[in-house]
Amino acid sequence: MNGQTSVIYEDEDLVALNKPPAALFDWALERRPELLPVHRLDKDTSGIILFAKTPEAQQRLRQMLQQNKVRKTYLALVVGELKRKEGIIELPIGRSKKIPLKRVAIGAKRGKIREAVTKYKLVKRFRGFTLVEIYPKTGRTHQIRSHFTAIGHPIVCDKLYAGKKFICPGALARQFLHAAAVELTLPSGGRLRLEADLPEDLTSTLTQIQ
Repeated sequence: MNGQTSVIYEDEDLVALNKPPAALFDWALERRPELLPVHRLDKDTSGIILFAKTPEAQQRLRQMLQQNKVRKTYLALVVGELKRKEGIIELPIGRSKKIPLKRVAIGAKRGKIREAVTKYKLVKRFRGFTLVEIYPKTGRTHQIRSHFTAIGHPIVCDKLYAGKKFICPGALARQFLHAAAVELTLPSGGRLRLEADLPEDLTSTLTQIQ
């Protein structure tokens, strides 16, 4: 795989890849069809994504995710200047009645409403923006994007969720959301932490808004 789709980590059970922006979550299967997906990232979200190499490993990793035994860290740039240095967003999420593609925490919902919890910590304030580190405690579809929209600070350049607060600084062409780190316990009992640096389009955006 090329540098953009580089292998961050691999053993007999697990492969962690650095997903480039604009790639579907299963883009890696075109090159390595033996891999089994463990979770998903939105098309325009970059960063670490996990695949299993056996059905047994896939089941184990999915159970770990469901039981909140995999600590995931995201970096996001949100619209507006957050006042609190850290916080927890606890708002259930359901499918939007108006736009079925959206999952909403506020507004009319349909279908199953699921509990959703997102912790965050402020990294840096800019004029009109805030860089935050995010630790989702549940894994709902579009959870981070929906939760930050609900508190009035949507992800920068999020075409689906930002609404009237939609803004793309500089040349940014996709939502500023990056899966920066994953931490989990291996079957051997050892603790593994994996990290993926911000891609160039996001680092350039931060430079431009300084």
